[in-house]
Amino acid sequence: MSDEDDVRRLALALPATEERTAYGTPAFYVGRTMFARVHDQPGVLVCWRADLGEREALLQRDPSVFFTTPHYDGHSSVLVRPERIAPAELAELLQEAWEARATKRLLEAASREHPGSPDAG
Repeated sequence: MSDEDDVRRLALALPATEERTAYGTPAFYVGRTMFARVHDQPGVLVCWRADLGEREALLQRDPSVFFTTPHYDGHSSVLVRPERIAPAELAELLQEAWEARATKRLLEAASREHPGSPDAG
């Protein structure tokens, strides 16, 4: 349902986001900090979460969409199969990843610009 073009479009719509290369693949940064990247495995996105609990909740919710590998043990990121989720859900995942990695200053600025957003407040 979603693809790499959707990932790029949705990630770059987030405040202060830039696309760079990491590990030879497209990656998305808020300031100096990466929050998502296209995995070297085709059709897979690495997406940061606020903590391991959030990651585990996604893994339990739908293992056909969300998964991990031993390489990511102990890391708060989750692997995502974008082709198995709708763009609206992908947008939410990327927003949450952005929020998990953005500085407090950027979060506060985003809250002021979008006072009705979930992070406002």
